[in-house]
Amino acid sequence: MIDAVHFTNPVLGGDRPDPSVIRVGDEYWMTYSSFQAAPGLPLYRSTDLVNWTYEGSALPQPLGNTFAVDIAEHDGRFFIYIPFIPTPWSELTEPSIFVIHAPSMRGPWSDPIDLGIRGAIDPGHVVGEDGRRYLFVNGIRMVRLTDDGLATVGELEQVYDGWRYPDEWVTEAYALEGPKLFHRGEWFYLVSAVGGTAGPPTGHMVIVARSRSVHGPWENHPGNPIARTQDARERWWSRGHATILRGPAGDWWMLSHGHEHGFRTLGRQILLEPIAWTDDGWPVAAADHIGARQAAPAGAAPQRPASGFAEDLGAFLLGERWTFHAPSPDEADRLRIDDGLVLRARGDGPSGTSPLCLVTGDHSYEIEVDVELLGEDPVEAGLLLYFNDRLFCGFGIDGERMPSYSGGLRTHWREPAPPDRRMRLRICNEEHIVTSWYRSPGEDWVRHAIRYETSGYHANTAGDLQSLRPAIYASGDGEVRFRDLRYRPLS
Repeated sequence: MIDAVHFTNPVLGGDRPDPSVIRVGDEYWMTYSSFQAAPGLPLYRSTDLVNWTYEGSALPQPLGNTFAVDIAEHDGRFFIYIPFIPTPWSELTEPSIFVIHAPSMRGPWSDPIDLGIRGAIDPGHVVGEDGRRYLFVNGIRMVRLTDDGLATVGELEQVYDGWRYPDEWVTEAYALEGPKLFHRGEWFYLVSAVGGTAGPPTGHMVIVARSRSVHGPWENHPGNPIARTQDARERWWSRGHATILRGPAGDWWMLSHGHEHGFRTLGRQILLEPIAWTDDGWPVAAADHIGARQAAPAGAAPQRPASGFAEDLGAFLLGERWTFHAPSPDEADRLRIDDGLVLRARGDGPSGTSPLCLVTGDHSYEIEVDVELLGEDPVEAGLLLYFNDRLFCGFGIDGERMPSYSGGLRTHWREPAPPDRRMRLRICNEEHIVTSWYRSPGEDWVRHAIRYETSGYHANTAGDLQSLRPAIYASGDGEVRFRDLRYRPLS
């Protein structure tokens, strides 16, 4: 049991990459890259940087693949600057940066407004020494914003070329990205990431530069990088994309993301570590080992452990637990509540539908649900561990047989299950070993004959920045009712 003054990373488990954090009074608000999930940009609130509570989502319907954002406050109004990447269902033809705004972090948030910035990602907002607003992007380039923050003035200009690590370091690519800016004393600080997001575990890293003007010149930290995985034996890999900010007691902290050694399947999880300052004004990552138990910010509550949940799905809400993967604009129209959650089928199998996915940070867990095929239309539904439309495993029912999937493909195995139109399905993932069960109404549980090993279901294998998530799906032409879903972490 973790006591009241210590915590262990991650502070928010599961795939929550590229965290952007802002302090609002005595609270902190955070969101992160939601990629092809809808609703997008989940909003989490904290008073101690350790325990985070879901408060809603800022983006009901993404305009594309939602990459790393930045949250800003100016004159009492809040802004989220968003890069959208083209997807098959979007109207975008190249990466484009938009903005949404609201009177508070709770919303209501505006519709996305196109800033006209093309071919750029990873926006970072700052108010310069001249009182004007600027947006930095990968590269590192900068463009001035109008006073209301809803349009640009002029074109992107190169302002910082980054810090170069030794050529013998093993990284994915240089990839100067993720600019986050803050002001302390007479200096503006620019926190960036280099080394590539995936690839080798020693790739991604955090670098810092400073200047007395947002226009530069930028001076590199003499101790760069301030955070990096130096050895693949460490617990946290590919650490990067950091935000540095003041803690509850006026001290300084850094939130970043990283892959957990042995559990890349969980995606990039959110890490917290203390920041100290040198006498000449440079930030230093002060923790010896961020994988170890650490002293929490002053006044922090005991870190909440992972917990399971059960829901009858009769009051289903998108956002906190469940999101559609790669949805079309009208995806939510597939849902209705009627003695559980009724989902209208789409596509010709798991790869052709948009499943409802659950982000998890647990090494081992069990999930089960009651599945009922409605009507007489040809339909298939079931339970998956889903990475993307090319990589998943699991099983379902279609009223005649039990389709089974591994590696994103339907297997040749014909499970001797009864041709029932209603069954209870269960998947247990024990540190990548996946075992399944099924049960017809009134019958005992039967173990599916085939087990799967899923340690390779991650970004480096599939070339996609996702995570392996429990999911429910319905494909074909009919409707499916899901009831009594239960999720339980396993110690």
